[in-house]
Amino acid sequence: MTQAPTLRIPSLVPDIRLFGKVNEHMLGEFFRQQAEAPNDKPLVIELSTSGGDADIGRRIAQEIKLWQNYGRRDIYFLGKTFVYSAGVTIMSAFAKERRFMTSDTLLLIHERKLKKTVELSGALRSCLGQLYDAIAEVESGQWLERDGFAQLVRGSTVTLEDLEKKVLTKDWYLTASEALAQGLIGGMLHESDESRTFLER
Repeated sequence: MTQAPTLRIPSLVPDIRLFGKVNEHMLGEFFRQQAEAPNDKPLVIELSTSGGDADIGRRIAQEIKLWQNYGRRDIYFLGKTFVYSAGVTIMSAFAKERRFMTSDTLLLIHERKLKKTVELSGALRSCLGQLYDAIAEVESGQWLERDGFAQLVRGSTVTLEDLEKKVLTKDWYLTASEALAQGLIGGMLHESDESRTFLER
């Protein structure tokens, strides 16, 4: 039987490093580092995050997809230690074979969350309109969530239906080893005694 080729990340020195909450500050930092990134080699984007704003995560992910597709850049993802929530949305912008993690990394995948207070005031027709607006916001969020999940599982052994069942029950935490076994990432970085790091598929 032919052995599958080992997938490799082009560099262990990231060209863009993002750390902390997924928010407007991270978005600005991404744009700053993007403008300074070299143009003559494949790029590596490192991410460690406890999560944050889902829409900011989508904005960064969209920029990465446009950069790859229209800028024709080879861009790789390197998750380190923790990639939670909106960080998974960013990771989903990369093809599975270009996603890598250090062996200590933990992923957190969960349903899109909404915190909203609806205060009804005025004529009943107006109140009904406010409720419809809130329902439309929830339905839009569910569509965005499903689209993001579909990008995450593309090329893996996890089906969209399986993923939705898992996160409907509870938040889903995965180690890097589990993510690798289920085909959600292309490789995992280890430390070894012989050479500082090596890659495994």
